[in-house]
Amino acid sequence: MSIFEYNGSALVAMVGKNCFAIASDRRLGVQLQTIATDFQRIYNIHPKLFIGLSGLASDAQTLYQRLVFRHKLYELREERNMKPETFASLVSAIQYEKRFGPYFCQPVIAGLGDDDKPFICTMDAIGAKELAKDFVVAGTASESLYGACEAMFKPDMEAEELFETISQALLSSVDRDCLSGWGGHVYVVTPTEVTEKILKGRMD
Repeated sequence: MSIFEYNGSALVAMVGKNCFAIASDRRLGVQLQTIATDFQRIYNIHPKLFIGLSGLASDAQTLYQRLVFRHKLYELREERNMKPETFASLVSAIQYEKRFGPYFCQPVIAGLGDDDKPFICTMDAIGAKELAKDFVVAGTASESLYGACEAMFKPDMEAEELFETISQALLSSVDRDCLSGWGGHVYVVTPTEVTEKILKGRMD
């Protein structure tokens, strides 16, 4: 078993019309044993920027703490929030810096940039970015998430429809992966509000 699959995870971010959604499962396991069913994988950097960290849970929490530290330094120096593109470059640089003993994380970054244009991207453990205009996925359920998102995604969805689409994609995908599941956690972000919802899924 790969170290990335040790705790199990499912992460997906999707773009809508001047909004985006980011969702994860809630299971924390040690291989096939479930440890917790309310684990947080998505973190808020500022109201228009979120990061989801799949992979090894301990490394994800360590990386998140470093990112919060760097973002607070940026805020103090620049007196403004970081743009999503800048933050993606920061995450990439931090991961590449540790390339010989990497954080075993695959981050998914989603945010609203200039003119409230949605930005999503993911990267591997050493910070190689993959940008997308529709959706990005990560974690042990990524293969089934690709299929579900390809089938369900439509461009320019409004916030409500985007929530339904990402929720259905997530729930149907984690049913096909025994290392992730136990419900879902969804954030839908528009220029004016952030909506957080907990999904109930199969508890097996």
